[in-house]
Formats: sequence, structure tokens, C-alpha cells
Amino acid sequence: MIFWLSLTLTFAAVYGGLVLHQAFSIDYVVQDDARQHVFWMQRFIDPELFPNDWIADYFQSVAPAGYTALYWMVAKLGVSPMLLHKLLPPVLGLITTVFCFGITIELLPVPVAGFISGLLLNHYIWMRDDVVSATPVAFVYPLFTGFIYYLLRRNLWGTGAFVALLGLFYPQCLLVAVGILILQFLRLTDWRPHRKQPGKLYQFYGSLFGIAAIVIIAYMLKSDDYGPVITAAEAKTLPEFLKRGKSEFFSQDWGHFWFAGQRSGMMPRFGIISPLILGGILPLLLRFRGIFPLSVQIKQAGILLEIILASLGMFFLSHLLLFELHLPSRYTEHTLRIVSAIAAGITVTLLMDALLILGENINQKTVTRIGFFLILAILILEPLGLNRFPRTDYQFGYFPALYEFFAQQPKDIHIASITEEVNNIPSFSQRSILMGNEGYGVPYHERYYAEIRERSIDLIHAHYSPNLAEIEQFITEYGIDFWLIEEDAFTASYLKDDRWMMQYQPEASQAIAQLEEGITPALATVRDRCTVFRTDKFAVLDSACILTFNSSPL
Repeated sequence: MIFWLSLTLTFAAVYGGLVLHQAFSIDYVVQDDARQHVFWMQRFIDPELFPNDWIADYFQSVAPAGYTALYWMVAKLGVSPMLLHKLLPPVLGLITTVFCFGITIELLPVPVAGFISGLLLNHYIWMRDDVVSATPVAFVYPLFTGFIYYLLRRNLWGTGAFVALLGLFYPQCLLVAVGILILQFLRLTDWRPHRKQPGKLYQFYGSLFGIAAIVIIAYMLKSDDYGPVITAAEAKTLPEFLKRGKSEFFSQDWGHFWFAGQRSGMMPRFGIISPLILGGILPLLLRFRGIFPLSVQIKQAGILLEIILASLGMFFLSHLLLFELHLPSRYTEHTLRIVSAIAAGITVTLLMDALLILGENINQKTVTRIGFFLILAILILEPLGLNRFPRTDYQFGYFPALYEFFAQQPKDIHIASITEEVNNIPSFSQRSILMGNEGYGVPYHERYYAEIRERSIDLIHAHYSPNLAEIEQFITEYGIDFWLIEEDAFTASYLKDDRWMMQYQPEASQAIAQLEEGITPALATVRDRCTVFRTDKFAVLDSACILTFNSSPL
């Protein structure tokens, strides 16, 4: 047991080490999703950061309470949120591995099964950017596996604690957990809960339902300053939710929509299918216990089916109530990875055990033992066949002088830009931006997105307007202090290649038409005179200079 658990943790530690190597490879590194969900937490170190910042205030308001509390407490110990988000993923990976190993042992008390399940689950989590993001979704894996582990052991305190933590870190997964508890309670009462049952049964499940109810009610009472949530009918009218939109959801491809869609599908971004296939044949193996004698040691396997049923139930309910329960895929993609990894570990163990027994029966022990280790080697080396492993989606900052320039400016400045690089400014320079084209424009709360959409349209219009007065009006209305300009930003091809800007029509098309007609944007005419900082392909323009441009001497 100690050997196989240690070996499992060794692989988890190696994968985590590869992630840390990327995280600290250069001075400026931030995970893609952390640019939205972590940057505002720098307020915990310096409360004066991001004053009157619409984007920072929004992401702070939607952050789960437990997630916020963890970063706040660690920040008070002197560890900045931007550092913590790099250190957390390997720790979360190790915790997940321990619980996955433990769950498998509870189902089949054979250590090699725990090793295989833990190994496969590590392959899952390190080929996606969920755990590595250290955002709320990163906590699903350690918390959900912890919940299942203590539930299998009928440990009320442990199960109750993880029920509460799921709600505090990732409420969607709490709803799946409640579904599992309901299914399990009905099964244990033979689907007749109204009849008298042992008092301990009512006490156990009643306590867990009570904890879940408290957490859910507290979450529902949380003030929502940016609601209401957008409806499905409204979403179908917005290009952001349609093909090539930044939050693409609706697809004409039926299979993609229900199975592979990043936000709509039940199994998006699985990457590898071996655990799904191996886990899927487990019920078949259990029907032939004579061929697979080790299967008689399996117990409580019904929990895997209950996880699947609860996840699918919430998946379809989320589709039915779109988008009141947020995104349907969030209810299945993580839990199905966990289930398939555990089921696959058990399946492979049954197969290897049958192989070794066959070797003894036909007096070919050496051959079957070679086969045993060959199977292990194939599973261990599986990541070598992946395009990116581990996948981190870290964003690297290659313009340190630019970040340092903005960091030296007053804390209440606002920066306008249509460039990709502006997305890094809040994380690397701790300064506010008017709008970013990567992740900041989440369109699920109407009041928030109405402001973001208006800002985006106004920004695109002002950036390409040939009328300097319109730029001056834009600067005054939004309180812009600096413009970050990319050298190719005044070309039609730059606009056409930008998926974010092309969402906003007819503004984007009008700007393209003007550029193709040879009409020069006013911002381009003031660029040379108002540039206060230049590095590589970027120039920073001072808005005060732009406002006084017409009155300035040549």
C-alpha cells in the first residue's frame, strides 16, 4: 500500500514540478484564467489598487466565498495572490491524488488499482488548464474526491466538511453532491424513505442535507449587483454566444453541442479517451466474475453510477434553465473525468489479475508478468502522445519595460487599448484597463455585460475614428489616462484577424471600410507627438497630450 501510494504521489509531484518550472521560467507569468479571477485579489495586499474598476469589482463580486477567503488569509500572511496562484496547483494535484487513491481502495482494496486510477486522473487534470488555473474550478478535484472518499467511509464529519467546502468554492459541484446524496439515500431505503429506517441513516443524511441547504441558501442570499442572468432567448441574439464568438455556446452541430461543446457539451476537452473506454467496459467485466475473480472484492461500486446519474441530471436541468445554473458542461466534465479514471483503474487491475492467473494456468508466468509491466508502462507513458503536457495556458510577459512603466504611474489610472497585451496589464502592472479582449467580457450578467459591450463598441469606434473630437469625447467620458497602441493596429488585416473586435458590428466593418479607403484614424495622426513611452512594437500615448493636440504648436 505504501509503495503504490508513494509511486502515485511521485508521478503527481513530477507533473506538478513541470508546472512550477513553467510558472517560474521568467519574471512575468500568469495563468490565462487567473488574469480575470485572481488579478483583483492584489487588493488584499494594497487596498488602493483598481479604484472604481468595473471589471475588478465584478470578478470580486462573483468569486465564491471560500475561494476569496483562502486567498485573503494567505495574503495576510505575506504571500501575494499572484504568487499563490502559481504555488497552489501542485498542492491541489497531490491532494486529489491521495483522495483518488483512497476512493479506489475503498471500492477495490488492491493498491495497484489505486495507483492506476491516480495516474490516469493526473493525466486528465494536467492536460487541461482547470487545476493549474488556481481559480474556483481548480478546487473541484480535491474537494469532490474528498467528498466521495469520506462518503464511502460513512464519515459524517469529513463528508459534511467537504459538502460545505464544495459550496464555498464551487457551488455547481455542490448540487451534484446533493444529487448523489439523494440517490444514495433512496437506494439505501429501498426507494421507500417514508417507511421507518434506522435512526443513524436519517441522522447521517439529514445532517448532510442540512449543511448543503445552509450553504446553498447563503449563496442565494448573496447580493447580485450585476444581474439578472441572461436568458437563453437573449443569448441567441448576441454574436458572443454564436459561432466564433468569444463565449460560443449555440452550435448547429448536434453532436458538438451536446457532447463536445466547451460550454454546452457533457464531455468537452477530455483529451484522451482510454479512461473512458476502459472505465466503460467495467460493467461488462463484472458480469463475468468467473473470468475475473478479483471482481468479487469490489464493493460500493454503485457510487460511480450515482455520480454519473447526478451529474447528468444537473447537466440536463442546467440546459432546461439556461443560464440560471450557469453552464451545463460544468456539471459533468469534471465528475466524469473522476469517475472514468477510477473505473479505468479498476478495469485494468481486473484485466491484469486475470492475465497473471492465465499465466499460472498455462505455465507462462514470465510472459504474463511481462504483459503486466507492459500495460503499466503504456499507461505511464501515455502523456508522451499528447501535444501539450502538462497544459498550463500560462501567459508570458515579454515586455517587462512596458509593465514597469505602467506600474510606476498613479494607482488610479485607466488604460485603453485593443491589443492582446492589454490583458496582462492588471496582472503585471496592477493598473486598471477600460476593457480587455480575453475573458473580461463574460456575458452572463446583463448589467455587467451591457457596460462591457458599450465600452467595447465605443473603444473600437474611437480607436479607428478619423475625427479627433470623438477621441477627445471618449477620453473624457471614460477617464482614460493612457492609450496602448500596437504598431500594426491601424491596418484592415489587424481588425479582420481579431475575433473579439469582429463580434461588434457594424463598428468593426465600418472601421475596416475606412482603412481600406485610405482614411487615417485620428489616433494615428497624434501617435508620434503624444507618445510618452515606446518599446518593441508598442507605443503608449498620453491622453492629456491628445486633448490638447489641436492647440499645441507644430
